Amino acid sequence: MATKKKSPGGTKGKKSSKSTTKKRTTTKKKSTKRCSEAKENKKITDREKIIQEIRKRLVEQKEKLLQEAETALNSLPEESAFPDLGDQASAEIDKNFMLRLRGREQKLIKKIELAIEKIDNGTYGICEVCGCEIGIKRLEARPVTTMCIDCKTEQEEEEKLLEA
Repeated sequence: MATKKKSPGGTKGKKSSKSTTKKRTTTKKKSTKRCSEAKENKKITDREKIIQEIRKRLVEQKEKLLQEAETALNSLPEESAFPDLGDQASAEIDKNFMLRLRGREQKLIKKIELAIEKIDNGTYGICEVCGCEIGIKRLEARPVTTMCIDCKTEQEEEEKLLEA
């Protein structure tokens, strides 16, 4: 029969306890890393959920604008000659004002479509100037924005300087 030799002082047992201790500490480090990764994944999903809610609001807003535009175009007054020049001028001003509003709404619809497209592509919420992530509060307040607050502020300051 073969017998196993024990090392003097039981070093074999000590080595194994040291190695398990090392394994445990590395396992703890890995699990801490996993926890932080899980938190990051949760943050991403929270952001994604908010972005999907923003998408729903954008789609609803677009539909509402399109319905209003259709109603407005159907109810535009026909060209008619008023006996009084003041009445005719007033009607013309009203018509021009309404058409300008529809033009602005048309631009907003294009911005909404672009934002929805970016959400679908996964590029929504990234500043077009610096490439940084746009804060979620800014996206909620202005869903069609394409710039972070810092870049937008800088752009507005430059515009003011050019106007002056």
